[in-house]
Amino acid sequence: MESWTIRFLLATVTFGVVPLFAAGPNPPSTGSGWLLVANKGDHTLGIIDPVEGKEVATVDEGGITGHEVAASPDGRRAFVPIYGNSGVGKPGTDGATVAVIDLSTHKLIDTLKLGKPLRPHCAVFGPENGLLYITTELSDSVTIIDPHTLRILGTVPTGQSESHMLAITRDGKRGYTANVGPGTVSVLDLEAKEKIAVIPIARITQRISLSVDDRWVFTADQTQPQLAVIDTAKNQVTQWIPLEGLAYGTAPTRDGKWLLVTEPPVGKVAVVDLKSMRVVRSISVPKAPQEVLVRPDDQVAYVSCDASKQVAEINLKTWNVDKLIDAGKSADGLAWANSN
Repeated sequence: MESWTIRFLLATVTFGVVPLFAAGPNPPSTGSGWLLVANKGDHTLGIIDPVEGKEVATVDEGGITGHEVAASPDGRRAFVPIYGNSGVGKPGTDGATVAVIDLSTHKLIDTLKLGKPLRPHCAVFGPENGLLYITTELSDSVTIIDPHTLRILGTVPTGQSESHMLAITRDGKRGYTANVGPGTVSVLDLEAKEKIAVIPIARITQRISLSVDDRWVFTADQTQPQLAVIDTAKNQVTQWIPLEGLAYGTAPTRDGKWLLVTEPPVGKVAVVDLKSMRVVRSISVPKAPQEVLVRPDDQVAYVSCDASKQVAEINLKTWNVDKLIDAGKSADGLAWANSN
């Protein structure tokens, strides 16, 4: 019998009442949050206790593949855009829904229908308005959703195909999409729902992130081992950061000092000093690292490792890999859900 069930029975017998959320999961050991991982190969969302270092539950997304996940700010729900069984720009099925998962019951509780095949991919919550922004590749746009009513509120055109990933500024006014096949970045006015600019990067580009002060945008050239640095005041690439291998996911530390860069071909995470814009160390992780997520306390970073079905936990003080957490097949997108 699971531990939450035992506590439920004891509370009922002792106090004669049913405790709120009795059927939910135990909170993580620190009470801080859950690590969520999109297990592409299993069509599931994995829920990981980061302190115990294990996946405590998986939730079926409906038999179709979701690549990315976003957690609501209150930590109660997860939103998984259902992309389909293809790679970006490749033939395959075209997803048209977003799975809504209750993190207290580990259940799929709703499915938002987008109305037509769109290959929804990256989901990001607006930091100020709490709206959900999702890249919808087949309409060259970002779709805006009210996460409470699941109503579609509008779209923002990117002016480019294969708008795959999205980053949003701290004030919620600007968005930046990495447009894979065109090899560009679109700059968006999220309030006016307009495209401001399109910035050429390379023949193919992947993934995107913002520095914590919103001064820089980072995206990875897929033809050479280098990272583009975009000056957001100029909307142009102002420098390149040489790397050991082709880059993929990026994420800055919360203190603004470092940028972590996954390098799938060499199985490493590069650490870039954002003052000098140079790689200062390299950390070996399991094969094919994909996405990197910095925990809100800035103590730990998590890296999904596709080929090994694991998530690597990097200690941001020692730069060591402290844990390898087993996840599902083709582990990819990551999100942090605050416990409530």
